[in-house]
Amino acid sequence: MSFKYAIVLTGGIATGKSSVAKKFILDGFIVIDADKIAHEMLELHQDKIVELFGAEYVKDGVVNRKALGSLIFSNAKEKLRLEGVLHPLIFEEITKQASEQDKLKKPYLIDIPLFYESGRYAIKKSIVVYTPKEKQLERLMERDNSTQEEAQLRI
Repeated sequence: MSFKYAIVLTGGIATGKSSVAKKFILDGFIVIDADKIAHEMLELHQDKIVELFGAEYVKDGVVNRKALGSLIFSNAKEKLRLEGVLHPLIFEEITKQASEQDKLKKPYLIDIPLFYESGRYAIKKSIVVYTPKEKQLERLMERDNSTQEEAQLRI
């Protein structure tokens, strides 16, 4: 996969990537959203969540993302287990969507929060969204209705 026309949009949690993506969408760009794909994969593969972490993380056919998030952001080993299942699925779906976009021969964005950390994507152009940590904490606490300690763990 060449990602010939792709531009990655990346940055930490609560830095403003979604706001930047919305501006590009208003200008007619297609944005492939890795977080959205991750949520879809989580729901499609609930059986894996139950297998890895237990039935308490899936209720009435819906993954309890808040409980799962609390677990993985406080336990690096569990986070790695979840990523081991999800990341290949996310990569496969992003690759599929990017392949379709490349056929159109015009630039598009892929919003990938962990772009540099993953090292999976051969994308040459990037936009990095940054905000000071204090602002990041403030946004995350407000957005997720979390404590400062919970927000710190996610950053």
